[in-house]
Amino acid sequence: MFSDLNVFKTAYAMATHAGQRQSVIARNMANADTPGYQPRDIEAFQEAFENSGHEVAMTATRAGHLNGAAAAQPWAEFDAAPSGDPNGNGVSLEEEMLKAVEVKRQHDRALAIYKSSIGILRTSLGRG
Repeated sequence: MFSDLNVFKTAYAMATHAGQRQSVIARNMANADTPGYQPRDIEAFQEAFENSGHEVAMTATRAGHLNGAAAAQPWAEFDAAPSGDPNGNGVSLEEEMLKAVEVKRQHDRALAIYKSSIGILRTSLGRG
């Protein structure tokens, strides 16, 4: 009954996606002064989730983890639209900061979904 709850898998995938996208954004910001560097991004979670057929596998990082896949969810990176800096660098710190805020909200939303689902599960078990 409780072995395959998709809401937990979705919240996990959303949090993982947010973490990976934040990593890409941080790399963009770190290379803001690198001549010729072009910013990268990861497709939005909703698009990635819709294109995956709604099947999101949890990751098993140790052999003792139950019901997990052995590999992490791959999120495809792509070149973001360059901003046109004179040194050939396409990173706009303002745009990257806005993306970082959006990703933090996505991560917070994933945690809120997870916490709410745990609360509902505990209440249904009479441990509210």
